[in-house]
Amino acid sequence: MNLVYEMINLVVLYFLLRHFLIRPVTEIMEKRRKVIEEGLKNAQTAQDDAMKMKQEYQDALKGARQESVEMIEQARVDAKAEYERIIGEAGEKAGSMIESAKETVRLEKEKTMKALQSEIAGLAVASAEKIVSQAGGNQGIYDQFLKEAGEYHDNADK
Repeated sequence: MNLVYEMINLVVLYFLLRHFLIRPVTEIMEKRRKVIEEGLKNAQTAQDDAMKMKQEYQDALKGARQESVEMIEQARVDAKAEYERIIGEAGEKAGSMIESAKETVRLEKEKTMKALQSEIAGLAVASAEKIVSQAGGNQGIYDQFLKEAGEYHDNADK
């Protein structure tokens, strides 16, 4: 009978241990397992998000580099166009200045030639006058010379 009591005690002890010790410990272990799984899942999600953000950053950086290369190339093209425009304008201005200088030289030359012709005519008139006054009053020759010198002088002014 002792054996039966021991068996009953063992069965009661088993149920008591199962109810008060094994079940709570199992529940605690199950909760811990769920917390750990959730933590691992969150860590994996965070790692995936970090990798995704890293890839987006690299793509944005690559795009920024490409954009900067394009901006530099555009700036070079714009600078070259501006350089060509400035050189063209300078050439045009230099050409117009040269043409203006040539025209000024031509006008000065014509003015000088007219002044010289007038001075030569004046000297010729003075010489003729002197010759006529020394020759003794040959008024006809003097008048004819003045007429010819005047016509030449009028033609030179035109």
